[in-house]
Amino acid sequence: MKLHHPPSLPFLLLATVLIHLSAITFSTAAATVPTANNTDFIRASCGTTLYPELCYTSLSGYANVVRQDPARLARVAIGVSLSKARLMASYVSNLSRQADYGSDHRAASVLHDCHTVFGDAIDGITGSLQQMRQLGGSPEALRFQVSNVQTYLSAALTNEDTCTDGFDDVPDCPVKSDVSGRVVKVKKVTSNALALVNSYASKVTNP
Repeated sequence: MKLHHPPSLPFLLLATVLIHLSAITFSTAAATVPTANNTDFIRASCGTTLYPELCYTSLSGYANVVRQDPARLARVAIGVSLSKARLMASYVSNLSRQADYGSDHRAASVLHDCHTVFGDAIDGITGSLQQMRQLGGSPEALRFQVSNVQTYLSAALTNEDTCTDGFDDVPDCPVKSDVSGRVVKVKKVTSNALALVNSYASKVTNP
């Protein structure tokens, strides 16, 4: 009669590890797949913005972080805006060092100013994000904090506008069209973040 030896200890250890890793992989995948309710909440919330489709596409990936919480949604939207503004400031900085302006130095001057105002915009968005992370206290305190967030974001949006306004007196050229087009995209994201903050503010003010 043929004897069946029990599995060796190394084999059992390996099998245990593989089963454990499979469970972790499955649970992680399940946690990162947005649920329909969470994504529906983001789509409905984005309906209050000027650019709802951009709002949804830029934020839907964070659905399971937001979890139908308007404060979290506003905070995530501000974070996305901050990331875009930082990338834009870096792009303008690099472009101002590399671009060939020929005889027209107005574009160079505008790029310099654009980089400066985007630095101010980044400061404003950063301030708004920090304030959103510290929300709490009495209803009066909460309303004051949210008002600060709105002020910071409004100032940031104004600074982004200032960048494109600077190109008004610059003749049409590749630098003008390139930078203006990119800034418009950043402005839309910031506008959406402000709209979501405003929506949250209305819930805080009129619970």
